[in-house]
Amino acid sequence: MAQHAPPARGARLGRAAGANGSQSTGSTVNGVVLLLPGASRWSPGPVRPLARALVRAGGADGLVAHTVLHTRGACREDDARWAADEVLRRYGDVPVCLAGYDAGGRAALRAAGHDAVNSVLALAPSLGEVSAADSPEPVKQLSGRQVLIVHGTNDASSDPEASFRLAARAKKANRSTCRFEVHSDGHRLREFQAEVVALSVDFVLGAMFSGRYSRPVTDALAAPPPLGLRMPLASGFGRSLRG
Repeated sequence: MAQHAPPARGARLGRAAGANGSQSTGSTVNGVVLLLPGASRWSPGPVRPLARALVRAGGADGLVAHTVLHTRGACREDDARWAADEVLRRYGDVPVCLAGYDAGGRAALRAAGHDAVNSVLALAPSLGEVSAADSPEPVKQLSGRQVLIVHGTNDASSDPEASFRLAARAKKANRSTCRFEVHSDGHRLREFQAEVVALSVDFVLGAMFSGRYSRPVTDALAAPPPLGLRMPLASGFGRSLRG
């Protein structure tokens, strides 16, 4: 597999969390989540609580989480690809989930074609003008990946309909695509943060390890458009998963 050179502006991986805190190659590391934050460090969205929840839920299975640390002006898509290469260098051939919020969500979707990536989680992805009909976001790179998009219906910063249109196109290229709507929540996904985090953890662990999901995610993946792309995230999701 072709290797990507480190980004010129110096992206780096944050300290490893999970799998007993391992930061070097070891048999205890069975999968890595790369967390791609939003454009503003003052608005991290659900990335930090998601990292903690992933470690609690998946650490015993060998899950490690790294935040991809960017420098101002860096291309987040290139940084994500470099980070996936760095995972292979540190841990060997393990599956990678790209989990991004805001601009990081867009980067996660765009960098999904990396050979190591098996799943993508995009939270309130900031697609901007590139999602217009005359210049659509690419989706072929999502083929063969498990894909979950989560968006608040009251997002004033990133148009939720843009992510719906992308999901509809992606579903044609990849049946393993679903999208949940968080009714009345905004861009930061704060009102139902616990539910968003629980949904994300359920998806990541299912995609990387067990191949099993909670009933709502299973139904969303199986449902034809638009049903599986406008699945409502129920209040209280996560309290009795797989129960």
